[in-house]
Amino acid sequence: MFIRQKMMIQTAAAGLLLGASALAAQAQDTVKIGLIVPMTGGQASTGKQIDNAVKLYMQQHGDTVAGKKIEVILKDDAAVPDNTKRLAQELIVNDKVNIIAGFGVTPAAFAAAPLATQAKVPEVVMAAGTSVITEKSPYIVRTSFTLGQSSTIIGDWAVKNGIKKVATLTSDYAPGHDALKFFKEHFTAGGGQIVEEVKVPLANPDFAPFLQRMKDAKPDAMFVFVPAGQGGNFMKQYAERGLDKSGIKVIGPGDVMDDDLLNGMGDSALGAVTAHIYSAAHPSQVNKDFVTAYKKAYNQRPGFMAVGGYDGIHLIYEALKKTGGKADGDSLIAAMKGMAWESPRGPISIDPETRDIVQNVYIRKVEKKDGELYNVEFETFKDVKDPGKTKK
Repeated sequence: MFIRQKMMIQTAAAGLLLGASALAAQAQDTVKIGLIVPMTGGQASTGKQIDNAVKLYMQQHGDTVAGKKIEVILKDDAAVPDNTKRLAQELIVNDKVNIIAGFGVTPAAFAAAPLATQAKVPEVVMAAGTSVITEKSPYIVRTSFTLGQSSTIIGDWAVKNGIKKVATLTSDYAPGHDALKFFKEHFTAGGGQIVEEVKVPLANPDFAPFLQRMKDAKPDAMFVFVPAGQGGNFMKQYAERGLDKSGIKVIGPGDVMDDDLLNGMGDSALGAVTAHIYSAAHPSQVNKDFVTAYKKAYNQRPGFMAVGGYDGIHLIYEALKKTGGKADGDSLIAAMKGMAWESPRGPISIDPETRDIVQNVYIRKVEKKDGELYNVEFETFKDVKDPGKTKK
């Protein structure tokens, strides 16, 4: 009896070990991505675009790469950095994710950076646009943009196109500060004058009182940076205050004219000139296919945040192919450095030194095509690096 019990216990123990090793093997065969984006709150459109784009890419390319099953765990941080930090920690410690990705706003990307460093987990930034983000951890790679890339170019363009006086309205947080700094440097260096400077709160801003100050300053144009998702509200109040009738044009980086919201802005947006990294009207075949597929899947056009997500998941897939499925942080980051491909936005690459994105920046004007509003590109600046890093 004793011997039989002993054998049964040994058999059970062996079964448990086999089960545990099978689970471990299964875990090794799965690459987990923690996608942390704002699905609620003021930046919800950013999170939804990124989530949609990641799902679309995986539908098109399958959920297995280099013999590994890809599992995406979606978490909503509502663009609140304390939430981001908590969720990133839970994903790394409890869910054992191999990669964290998303990050709708700069403070969210900052909040996760020390955790990425400590755990040696790649942090793929698909949205946030402040220059210094990639310097916060050696495990951060960015597939979105920096505000400096677009703001320098629109500053130079404004001076060359007869805009002499500009009033600025920017969101009062790191990307807004970057946008203002780089625009001012280039616009004033060319002889332009800033006649009014306004910073608005990031959360739930009421633009109306600030817009009155803009109108009173009588500038040739307004330089505007508000994060993706707030452009529609801004343009509504811009029209209500009569600025569209006063001849004061909107210029800036393209966040304010996000394709996701552009059609709802009405004719007050017509003629707005922005510098940006993506337009749904970009004429390449790659983009036409992307827009068609996205519209079919979600019944709306993609914006630049969708492209940041689409390219972010593409970078992860290609890095895994390059490592042969090795999913440790050092192997993945090494594989991502220097990678280049044709995105819906045009040719892009990851700078091997800064781990930041290098891409074309386009000057675009809002025009009506087939009854819809589009940012129509009319000038291209190729292979633009982040100016915040090139100066160092």
